Amino acid sequence: MPSPATPGTKPLPSRSAAWLAGVGIGPAAAVIVLATGIAYANSFSCPFVFDDLKSITDNATIRHLWPLSDVLSPPNHVTGVVGRPIINLSLAINYALGGLNVQGYHIFNTLIHALAGLALLGVVRRTLLRPVLRAEFGAMALPIAAVTALLWVLHPLQTESVTCVVQRTESLMGLFFLLTFYSFIRSVDSPKPGPWRILTIVICVLGMATKEVMVAAPVLVLLYDRTFVSGSFAAAWRSRWKMYLGLAGTWVFLGWLMTRWSQRGGVVGFGLGVSSWDYALTQCRAIILYLRLSIWPSPLVVDYGTGVVHRLGDVWLQGVVLVALVAGTFWALWRRPVLGFLAFSFFAILAPSSSIVPLISQTIAEHRMYLPLAVLVILAVAGGCRWLGSRSLVAWVVVAVIAGWGTAERNRDYRDPLTLWGATVAEQPDNPRARMNLGTALSGLGRLEEAREQFAAAVTLSPNYAEAHYSLAGVLLQLNRPAETQAEAEQAVRLKPDLAEAHYVLGTALLQQRQLEAALAQYEQALRLKPNFPDAEHTLAGTLAMAGRTSEAMTHYEAALRLQPRNALLYQEMGNLLARSDRLEEAVTRYETAVELDPRSLIAQFNLGHALADLHRWSEAAEHFSVAVRIRPDFADAHNFLGKALMELGRLGEAQAEIEEALRLQPDFRRARENLDRLDALRAIGKTR
Repeated sequence: MPSPATPGTKPLPSRSAAWLAGVGIGPAAAVIVLATGIAYANSFSCPFVFDDLKSITDNATIRHLWPLSDVLSPPNHVTGVVGRPIINLSLAINYALGGLNVQGYHIFNTLIHALAGLALLGVVRRTLLRPVLRAEFGAMALPIAAVTALLWVLHPLQTESVTCVVQRTESLMGLFFLLTFYSFIRSVDSPKPGPWRILTIVICVLGMATKEVMVAAPVLVLLYDRTFVSGSFAAAWRSRWKMYLGLAGTWVFLGWLMTRWSQRGGVVGFGLGVSSWDYALTQCRAIILYLRLSIWPSPLVVDYGTGVVHRLGDVWLQGVVLVALVAGTFWALWRRPVLGFLAFSFFAILAPSSSIVPLISQTIAEHRMYLPLAVLVILAVAGGCRWLGSRSLVAWVVVAVIAGWGTAERNRDYRDPLTLWGATVAEQPDNPRARMNLGTALSGLGRLEEAREQFAAAVTLSPNYAEAHYSLAGVLLQLNRPAETQAEAEQAVRLKPDLAEAHYVLGTALLQQRQLEAALAQYEQALRLKPNFPDAEHTLAGTLAMAGRTSEAMTHYEAALRLQPRNALLYQEMGNLLARSDRLEEAVTRYETAVELDPRSLIAQFNLGHALADLHRWSEAAEHFSVAVRIRPDFADAHNFLGKALMELGRLGEAQAEIEEALRLQPDFRRARENLDRLDALRAIGKTR
C-alpha cells in the first residue's frame, strides 16, 4: 500500500498571507463567530416556514420540558423531528425560553452554525498539523483552517440549513459530526486519550439522535485514522479497537430509533411509491446540481418538490459525470489517500439521503449539502494554497465576504412567506407544493382570488394532491362559492379520508347550503380524526346551537375553550347561548370574560350591556353601552339602549340625547320612537329621580 503522504512544496507566505498566519486562534474564532452573526442577523425576524409549521407551531411535545420522555418522543406526524429526539429537545428548550417568539429559534440556529464553524476550524487546523501534511501545510495551518471555516459558514448554500428553523436537524447533526472528529483527533494527540475517546462516542450518540446522516461518522473516523494517523486499517484497529466498538454501538442506537419511528411518518423508505432506481436517477441530477450550487449558489430554491426521474436518458450526462467521480474516489482512496478521504467523505455523508433509499417528501434539498460543502471548501482553499501559493488565501477571504453578502441577500427571501414562495414558484413553476404554499400566503393576506389561482394550479399539476383540493375548497368557501367548495372538499376527502381539515371545510360548505345534519356529521368526523381541533369544536358548537341542541352545544363550547382559553369570540357565543336559555347570570360572566379579553369588541360590549339591562343592572349596562357607542358612534341600537338605561336611572336629559341620536341615525327605528314616547310620558307626569 502506498504511503498516505504525498509531499508537495511548502507554500511560502506572501506578505498578506504572513499577516494572516500571525493572527492567533482566538481572534480567528472571534471573526468566524462575528461574521456568522452579521450574515444571519437579518434572518432573526423571519417567520416560521415550510416544515417549521408542523415541527414547531403544531408540535405539542415541545410545550413542556417534563416529563422528558414526552419531549424525546415526538408524534409520528411531526415529520421534521420524528425519530430525532435531540432536535425536539432543542425546540422544547427554545419554547421554554421564549414560547413561539421566532427570534430565539433563529439565534439558536445561528449559534449552532457558528459553533460548527469553530469545530471545522479545529478539525482542519489539527489535521494540517498531522505528520502526513505538516511539511506542506503546517506553517499556514491556522490561516487555511480559518479561511476554510469562514467561507463555509458564510456560503449562501447554507442558508436553508440555518434560516429554516427545523433544518437545524442538518446543522446540529453537522456540529456533532465535526465534534466527533475533533474529539477523536484530540484523543490521538493527548497523553491521556481515554476521556477523549469516551467523549467521541458520547458525541456520536448525540449525533445519531439528531439526524440519520450521522450513520457515516464511525466509518469516516476509521478512514481518517487510516489516512492521517495510523497508515492502515489494521494499525488503526489494533490501537483503538475499543473505541471503534463503541462507535459501532452507536449504529445499534440509531437502528433502534429508526425501527421505533419506522419510515419517519411515511416519508422515508421503500414501498412508498418511488422505486430505488427512479430515486437513484433523480440523485444523479441532484448531486450535480449541488456541485454547481457550491460553485455558483444561484438560484437557490427552498423546495424542489417531489418529482422523480424515470428514464436514464434524461440524466445520462449527469450519470456519466457522477460515475466518473465515484470511480475516481475509489482510485484516490488507494493511490492518493488524503484526496480519497475527502472525496469519499463527500459521497458518504450524502449517501443516506442521496442514493437509493427514497425520501419522497423532498427528492432534492439544498440543506443536504450542509456538511458535504465543507469537503469542497477544504479542497478549494487548501488546493488553492498548494497550487497558487498562500496569496490565494487573501482571494478566498474576499470570496467569503462576497458569500456573506449573498447569504444576507438570500435571507431577505425568507422575510415573509409571500416573498419566499413567490421566489420558489418563479424558479419551480411545476412544483404543486410551492404553488400551494404561495396560495396559503396569498390567502393569509386576503388576496383570495390570487390564492384560488395558485391552489387551482396545484390541483392541475397534481390531481391526487388532497391537501391542494382542501386548500382550494377553503379559499372558495371564503369567496362564498359553497357548491364549488363542496366539490373540492369531497374530492379531498375521497383522496385522503383521514384529512380532518377537509371534513371541516366540507361541513362548512354544507352548512352554507343549509344542510345542517350533513354539516354536523362532517364536523363530528373531523373531531374523531383530530380530537384537539379547535376550529371544528367551535363550529360544531355553533351549529348545534343553531339546531336547538343547547346541551350538546355547551359541551362543545367548553371543549373549544379548553383548547383556546383566550378566544373572546367563544366566550361571546357561549354568552349568547346562555342568554337565549334565560341563564342571564351565567351569560354575564361569559360576556365579561369576552370584554376582558377584547375590550374593543363592539358586539361583546353591547351584548354584555344587553344582558345586564335584562337583569335590571342599569348602571353597569349604561357603562357598557357607552363603550359601545364610543367604539362605533353610528351604532343606532347602542344609542337607543344607552338612552333606555339612562332613562331607568332618571337621567332623562342624557337619555333623550341618546335616543334622538339613534333616531337621527335610523329615522324609522320603531323601538327608539317608543322609548322617546315613554320618555315624554315620564316628563308629562313629572316623574324624576
